[in-house]
Amino acid sequence: MDVGVIGVGAMGRNHVRVYSEMKGVGAIYVYDPVTESAERSRELATICKSLDDLLSQVDAVSICVPTRYHFDTARKVIEAGIHCLIEKPITLTAAEATELLRIIQSKKNDGKKLVVGVGHIERFNPIVAEMTKIAQRPDYVSIKRHNPTSNRITDASVVEDLMIHDIDIAFNVLFKGEEVCKIFSAGSANVCEALAVFPGCVVSISASRLSSKKFRTFYVESDDYTAEGDYMTQEVYIYRKPGKYGVENERYTQENIIEKVLVNKVEPLKVELKTFLDCVRSGKIFPVTPEEALKNLEVCEQIKQGLQINKP
Repeated sequence: MDVGVIGVGAMGRNHVRVYSEMKGVGAIYVYDPVTESAERSRELATICKSLDDLLSQVDAVSICVPTRYHFDTARKVIEAGIHCLIEKPITLTAAEATELLRIIQSKKNDGKKLVVGVGHIERFNPIVAEMTKIAQRPDYVSIKRHNPTSNRITDASVVEDLMIHDIDIAFNVLFKGEEVCKIFSAGSANVCEALAVFPGCVVSISASRLSSKKFRTFYVESDDYTAEGDYMTQEVYIYRKPGKYGVENERYTQENIIEKVLVNKVEPLKVELKTFLDCVRSGKIFPVTPEEALKNLEVCEQIKQGLQINKP
């Protein structure tokens, strides 16, 4: 299968690298209007002079352009009948995503079996599956994603840039099919705290682009256990109460049973791209659908209403 990568910035180059390491991938083509960006992938891929040139060569593509170009680029790819994986967020706004879904549906109505997926990469992080198995009916969930300042993202707030990963996990994995009761939020373009209240559970999601330390944690509490996972180290621990409490030297003491979950550590992007190409070959639906990606954007826009972005 011949594949393409549209947009060869930092994320696009990672797609090229992973495709070059995959069995079953033939030629790799890249297109980026910034010549210098495209040239960095010359050793692994063939550089195309235009988007139309690339689309005439490939069976499937990754769309890794800046978010503001997602809609126009994805529309051209879909109208050309090419399978695509769109990096998150699916588009810049929920309105654009709604229109893109209409275009995808019109292709399906014409009998085209296009695979269109969205690259919410943490779905393919192994700790998500483990934490989901543990957290069947949690009472409290806290997910934190803090990064140092980066100049890479210029067209999205911290909500669409970072928090959207954990919005996807909360709304489409942990509480898939459940209606959120309320959403509260506060923050700015670079730091945000959101609180989503589901039936029987409170979910706190925190994201920042101002941190001096990078950390990405997933914490769950229930009456009989506490579990914590680390997205980066891909480690999961469960703390259980054996029922022994006491006071020693006027200090409260509690003994816990600590379990370390065996996690098969992987590079999530490799799993994501392999899954995408497997779906293209089999005609199956990609695990992260455009409909779910639209839902994520709608939640993002609701959260952003509580932020101090361009407000007096």
